Amino acid sequence: MSRERMIELLKKQRLVEELVHSQNQPRQALVETIVQRQHLGELHNLLGQLPADEIAAVLESLPAEDAERLWTQVAPERQADILWEVSDRLGERLVGAQEPGFSDSQMNAYELVEGRLRQVSIQRRQDLVGLGAIWIDLLNATKAERACLGKHYGLALPDPGEATDLEVSSRFQVDEAQDIHLHSNFLLDREGDARSVPVIFILHQGMLFSVRNEELPVFRLLRRRASTQPGYVADAKDLLLDLYATDVEYSADSLEDIYATLGKVGRQVLSKNLSDNEAATILADIAEEEDLNGRIRGNILDTQRALSFLMRCKVLLPPQLDEIRQILRDIDSLNSHTAFLFDKINFLMDATIGVININQNKRLSKMTVFGVVFMPLNILAGIGGMSEFSMMTQGIPWPLAYGGVVVAMGLLGWLTYVGVRYFENRKGEAAAA
Repeated sequence: MSRERMIELLKKQRLVEELVHSQNQPRQALVETIVQRQHLGELHNLLGQLPADEIAAVLESLPAEDAERLWTQVAPERQADILWEVSDRLGERLVGAQEPGFSDSQMNAYELVEGRLRQVSIQRRQDLVGLGAIWIDLLNATKAERACLGKHYGLALPDPGEATDLEVSSRFQVDEAQDIHLHSNFLLDREGDARSVPVIFILHQGMLFSVRNEELPVFRLLRRRASTQPGYVADAKDLLLDLYATDVEYSADSLEDIYATLGKVGRQVLSKNLSDNEAATILADIAEEEDLNGRIRGNILDTQRALSFLMRCKVLLPPQLDEIRQILRDIDSLNSHTAFLFDKINFLMDATIGVININQNKRLSKMTVFGVVFMPLNILAGIGGMSEFSMMTQGIPWPLAYGGVVVAMGLLGWLTYVGVRYFENRKGEAAAA
């Protein structure tokens, strides 16, 4: 419907221009400007609602003049995405020799030179020709860029955000072209914001393709190591294994941070004086560490399944299989640590709740003492308010009578309090013995 409306607006705009130009009116320029602004405003709204592929389809279906007219209304930030979708003939007519470029932050290609990874800057489609990369990393790449790159290498590059709803059994597979597809989760541990980021890996004709929507410390660390240490990686499969190994290292570092945080929390919980507000803050910290520990456990479990799948594919060399076995041993050790941390978290949480209950019991004990102290006083106050009290104190001036009652109430309350405290102390000494 939007497509037909766009074509209709272009026809109306051209018709109005012809009618206005054929008539010699004093306000011809004003009428033309108002009509054009109305049509252009509606065109802008329609273009903002349509995706890039639909706009490209409209451009392809229009005559050349109308396509050029419509192209001038496309926002500059969307032109590159649309250029990927149109034919080369139409693209050349719209922008000349200019081609849509790749952004360095969106696509990085890496070649193996003298045992080190070297980044290759890709600014346009021609830069892909003759490229001897062993790894192409896509970060926040658009659908059009993924389609262009996939068309060049003969594979489909999906969006990691759209691939998270796959069945668990479908996340690791080998397609008909014998390409290996892996949908893995990588840990992103930021202060107060720990989560798992989906990453798609494809091993295709000796090249590793990685597609992700967020920058990850694991990828930065691997790039730094592989670019500075000769022989760190030998091929695309080495890169993939090193990415998983680095992710396990990153998870181990996060576990060490959890140990440090829980140690600090433990000292606070076991301190003598802990208020309810401090206990509530501690509970929030414990819950955050529990969530992080669970994410780490799920992350290394996902890595373990991916590595086991790679071993079953029988495409790895013996040294690479040995590396996988070492990574799996590291994962087993991390699993025992996460299990221990879960037990420690449960202990600290129970201890913190116990402190809160103790504080509540102390307040209830104080209220009980006050109740015991004032109970006999209430009895005396009730007696003092009866009419018989006046008969009992007949002949005694009322200031003395009521003053004596107040003094007696004070002495009785004090003696009751001392008695309660004495029995509490005796009970505490007996419990300590």
